[in-house]
Amino acid sequence: MDFNKLFDKIPEPIVVLSPAYKVVAATDSFLKTSLRTREQVIGKHFLLEVFPDKEHAYEDNPVKKGLDRVMATKQPVRLSVTRYDIKLSAENYEMRYWEINQTPVLDDAGNVEYILQQPLDVTEREITQEALSQSEEKFTFMAEVMPQLIYTLDPNGKPTYFNKRWETYTGVPMEKLLQPSWELVVHPEDLPTALDKWKTAIETGQEMQVELRLRDKKGVYRWHLSRSIPMKDAEGKTTMWVGSSTDIHDTRQLVQELLTSNEEMALLADQVQHAYDIAESERKTLQRLIMEAPAMFVILKGPEHRFELLNDQYQQIYPDRNLIGLPLGEALPEIKAQGFVELLDEVYRTGKTFVAQGVPIVLPKAGTGEPEERFFNFSYQPIFEAEQVVGILAFGYDISNEIRYKRMLENPDTV
Repeated sequence: MDFNKLFDKIPEPIVVLSPAYKVVAATDSFLKTSLRTREQVIGKHFLLEVFPDKEHAYEDNPVKKGLDRVMATKQPVRLSVTRYDIKLSAENYEMRYWEINQTPVLDDAGNVEYILQQPLDVTEREITQEALSQSEEKFTFMAEVMPQLIYTLDPNGKPTYFNKRWETYTGVPMEKLLQPSWELVVHPEDLPTALDKWKTAIETGQEMQVELRLRDKKGVYRWHLSRSIPMKDAEGKTTMWVGSSTDIHDTRQLVQELLTSNEEMALLADQVQHAYDIAESERKTLQRLIMEAPAMFVILKGPEHRFELLNDQYQQIYPDRNLIGLPLGEALPEIKAQGFVELLDEVYRTGKTFVAQGVPIVLPKAGTGEPEERFFNFSYQPIFEAEQVVGILAFGYDISNEIRYKRMLENPDTV
């Protein structure tokens, strides 16, 4: 039996090192993962010649420190998630994260004869976790600074998050708010209606809106408008609910009073203007968040999909074009030619959100204007007024680097 051939074909990424840290053998899987050939590694010093560390001096190299411990203790060592980039050229490195097991092989005298190193590439997982963490931090920040009472729930309606304003307003500790006990804050007379609407919303996956009274920390009930909107995945399945409760107590009382007193019409106008100012301020805040977001946002109005608002991320694709007020098909004929206007027409006609992932789009390359294929995750979400579709909110972000990285892993010979 050819044990060398058998070792080469082991499906796990394994490299065998001598006590001097020179490469003795490596599986095909290791070579593929590390973007190296057998000729580039066999007989070479693992850290100085094959995989030099751009971040640390040799003695501070985390992989070397692990190998040194194996040599000193003759015991296996497991390195937690470690960033160790792969050198591609003299000045070019590719970012990688690894979980590494280092195992000694002892001779008959009990001395370390070889070291087996098994690196598991966890780069994609770590990048995804970091992106998720940043996304959650941004959501939490925005939720905490908003003037409304903000909350989220799981697909079945169980609370998962309340912003700090809930605890400040109601006086109920956060751990109690997170329990399914709405009776602590909702007026007993309003609770049955609210629960019935929640049940219907969860069963249908449709937006929920209800006016109810919430108790503040002094025991006073004030009217609030509570709205909850389902967040759905690409298959239309609800993944979570995002909701807000806005204090409408003063406005509600004012309306009731003005229904019986024409003398207070001037006051109503003032209050309506004040409410408009608040809504306009919140709209401007949301617009600013959209304009500064690290993704692309576009608002298209009417059946012709005229540009009404676009943020800097989108404008950077077409730096020399003034898009505002123009129909998308007229302003961007190259996008129309790729079939995206038909998708927008379908969303406008049906009122159904369209979500796509990893879609190739040919766009002008920055600096040259030459056509370049890039990949995007994006969604087209209808904008309603009076239950009629009046526009579309388009959101997207570039995943070209992720696609190229996956292709490089799948076809290392093309790199």
